[in-house]
Amino acid sequence: MSIRTTPPGALVTLFEGGSFCLSDPVGDMPGSGAGSAAGLYVAGRRLLSRLVTTVNGQPLEPVDHHRDDPAAATFVARARRWDDAAPSAGGPVVVRRRTLGAAMRDSIEVRNLGDEPSYVEVEIEVGADLATVAAVRDGGDLPDPVAPEGGAPDEVLLVRGRGTGRVGCRVTGAPDVVAKGGLLRWEAIVPARGARRLTVVAAPIVAGAELVPGPLLADDPVRSDSSRQLVRWHRTLPHVASDHQPLVTVVRRSAYDLGALRVLDPEYPGRAVVAAGAPWHLALHGRDALLTAWMSLIVDPELALGTLETLARFQGTEVDERTEEQPGRIVHRVTFDPAGFGAPADGARSVSYGSVDATPLFVMLLGELRRWGLAHEVVDRLLPHADRALEWIERHGDRDGDGYVEYQRATDRGERHQAWKDSPAPIRHPDGREARGPLALAEVQGYVYGAYRARAHFAAEEGDEEAARAWAAKAADLRRAFNRDFWVEEAGWFALALDGDKRPVPVLASNIGHCLWSGIVDEDKAAVMVKHLLSDELFSGWGVRTLGASMGAYDPLGAHTGAVWPHDNALCAAGLVRYGFVEEAHRLMLAQIEAADADGGRMSVLCGFDRDDVTAPVRFPDLCETRAWSAAAPLLHLRSLLRFDPHVPQGKLWLSPVLPDAISHLRVERIPLMGGTVTVTVDRDGVEVADLPAGVEVIAEPRRPLAAGA
Repeated sequence: MSIRTTPPGALVTLFEGGSFCLSDPVGDMPGSGAGSAAGLYVAGRRLLSRLVTTVNGQPLEPVDHHRDDPAAATFVARARRWDDAAPSAGGPVVVRRRTLGAAMRDSIEVRNLGDEPSYVEVEIEVGADLATVAAVRDGGDLPDPVAPEGGAPDEVLLVRGRGTGRVGCRVTGAPDVVAKGGLLRWEAIVPARGARRLTVVAAPIVAGAELVPGPLLADDPVRSDSSRQLVRWHRTLPHVASDHQPLVTVVRRSAYDLGALRVLDPEYPGRAVVAAGAPWHLALHGRDALLTAWMSLIVDPELALGTLETLARFQGTEVDERTEEQPGRIVHRVTFDPAGFGAPADGARSVSYGSVDATPLFVMLLGELRRWGLAHEVVDRLLPHADRALEWIERHGDRDGDGYVEYQRATDRGERHQAWKDSPAPIRHPDGREARGPLALAEVQGYVYGAYRARAHFAAEEGDEEAARAWAAKAADLRRAFNRDFWVEEAGWFALALDGDKRPVPVLASNIGHCLWSGIVDEDKAAVMVKHLLSDELFSGWGVRTLGASMGAYDPLGAHTGAVWPHDNALCAAGLVRYGFVEEAHRLMLAQIEAADADGGRMSVLCGFDRDDVTAPVRFPDLCETRAWSAAAPLLHLRSLLRFDPHVPQGKLWLSPVLPDAISHLRVERIPLMGGTVTVTVDRDGVEVADLPAGVEVIAEPRRPLAAGA
């Protein structure tokens, strides 16, 4: 599927594994000047910062471009005739097909549309500054460009360092390309109505290791394993049909974007995980991956399994204040590198543990995946990791033994805020003052509650009734304490956090929706939470804001103090459905779908402006084109519409769809369950279930809020 992903003039993003490239609409990279992020990035560095193409001494003029898949694009441009000073319809057309894999490969075809042979001279100027991703992304000081080195007659070598510290790239052209300095030059006579082609390969040099570019100069390079895997993955996805076209579009786009971010571990090629976002967050972020996998269960439970197995591989084993590793702690970030997940890139630390919520989410997801039919032997393999995660919660996460998980970074180089709202100062009092830590966040206690409940169910399955009662008691105790200590009576909502003095931070924020999702909220408080979520304070008309509009720190352009995030809203909507507030959930889901429909079907982070004030959704100035948990949000909305809650070990499927008035028909084919697939059709006449696995009974009612293990 070819998808336009950028407006005219914006950078075109391709990514493959941990590598990505950004270019202009003709495929060029204008250089490393101030404000330019274009380039080829591998292993955390920009290995190519300049690639400028001229034909007959003139720059190319863009015609159109399309991204053919996440790692491939086609650029169409016009050139000028050698004797023309102005654009001419008789000038050559340049079609550049770019693929990104182990290297970046450009197949450049020059087409002559005229009636007589045409001489063309193509020059490609290349350069590199080898800047780090962080320096480019954050606008830091950039190094001077690398001086090109001589090599073979058809290549430019851009490199610094020696031995294992050698880093850069080798840019090679064929056929009949001549290199001089930082310039590749190619001449040809293109016949009338004919074409000639050259190929240029930028092969990375990382930690002294170098890719041989020769095979990539061939006419038909082999597609990468991940590209082939992506094609197979798309063929197995559920199919959604509805009379509400925006829903169909947003789910289709969701699957495309989510698939684009799937990454295979080179050491375990059968395991897929998702990168947090492209292009600037092509790493495995524990929290993002766990929530994305949860939201995506209705299309791909295998993604959840790959996420759990990979995070278990990097689970903390020792205390290291530099990375904030602690025994049992689930990793916050693992970089992707050609050598494998977590391999060092340019000597930089590639693994960090500065997350307070990934660890309980790990246990929650394992519990939920068991409900979808995860095999006993796989549970037995992963349950020890869940137990070590629970040990971390009670030993290291609960710093002072008060029963709540708190965070405060170990050093001034650590992650300052260690939950999903991780901008510099997202936790503030109603008057705008920053809250002092250690901080115990409301939603994190909900995740811990869910983790305890999940472990109680595992114990019950094992026949260990004593352990099941103990874990259930821990959950009940935490729930009672939470509803007592976090409740702000005079405000009528739950505090965002408890500060370092155990005093509530009584601001109104979207975190209360996560608390509904986890089930930690007492039922007698749920209705007022729903009222706040859909009030003018939080609900913009396009979704729930991260912070109430009357709070002192509110800013509609603040990432975590006013913006509207798709994954946040999907969890809020799921929480509303869990407590039986279906109409309110529909209002929220439809608002998000309408916003996505205005953006080609993609759910994006939005500014918090009121819909009545700014009548079109305003995209947040996000540096990431695609975020995994934003892509997965529509999939959780789809599950919430169906109220699809399996418990395969008990042989039950709670299924109680309710459609909003705007949707009269919904059919979801091939929902994966228990090694097979289920098809659900919903219309005004009722619900039809096909291909239900043997031994599974449909219960035509919603799952009770407190019946869930996670």
